[in-house]
Amino acid sequence: MTALWVMMIAVAASAATMLGGLTALGLRDRLHLILGFSAGAVIAVAFFDLLPEALSMGAHPPRLVVTAAACGFFFYLLFDRLISLQGAKTGADGRSWRGRIGAGSFSAHSLLDGFAIGIAFQAGHAIGLVVATAVLVHDFSDGLNTVNVVVKNGGQRKAALTWLVVDALAPLAGAALSLLIAPPRASLELLLAGFSGFFLYIGASDLLPESQRAFPRLWTTMATLMGAGLLYLATRLAL
Repeated sequence: MTALWVMMIAVAASAATMLGGLTALGLRDRLHLILGFSAGAVIAVAFFDLLPEALSMGAHPPRLVVTAAACGFFFYLLFDRLISLQGAKTGADGRSWRGRIGAGSFSAHSLLDGFAIGIAFQAGHAIGLVVATAVLVHDFSDGLNTVNVVVKNGGQRKAALTWLVVDALAPLAGAALSLLIAPPRASLELLLAGFSGFFLYIGASDLLPESQRAFPRLWTTMATLMGAGLLYLATRLAL
């Protein structure tokens, strides 16, 4: 039954990614609000659900759990920096390569999102649903960003749609992979903490700055707070 839930939500995440990308192609003047909302939701699931759940398991000292969260954050930091460095070395065709590398990185994010859904359901049904909510919001943003990064770097609509399909299939692959792995409870605690670090980096270092970059307005900030508030309520209702 858990496997069915995981794959159903992965299908929904795939659809959210496609919807986000198509929205980016057709509705560009409201993207800052969507990104702001997404940032608040993704940060909130790290603070209000993943990290508290990991700490409550009690298999490891709290300091080690928080260290695992920090490692997750800095792992994503290194991942993003390596992508940027690779893009800077692409030479004359740098713009198109940056677009491909950027789109590929978002696909990798979506793969980890699908994996996170499965791992969260192994920790418990309630936490699985909360993480799934955050992943759905995040994958919508990934779809937006995948299309935007290709188009902004000179890619055509066809190339953007191709990468969008790749990104949309990634959560399905990640979720399927999670069904093949059953970590012991002690490892599950550290994995949840690590995923909280992932989500903190994605929200604070990616979605939040992007939402404020072109439209540093009050409504964008309100959208971020609304996203955080919605996920906080979701975590309370799931308890």
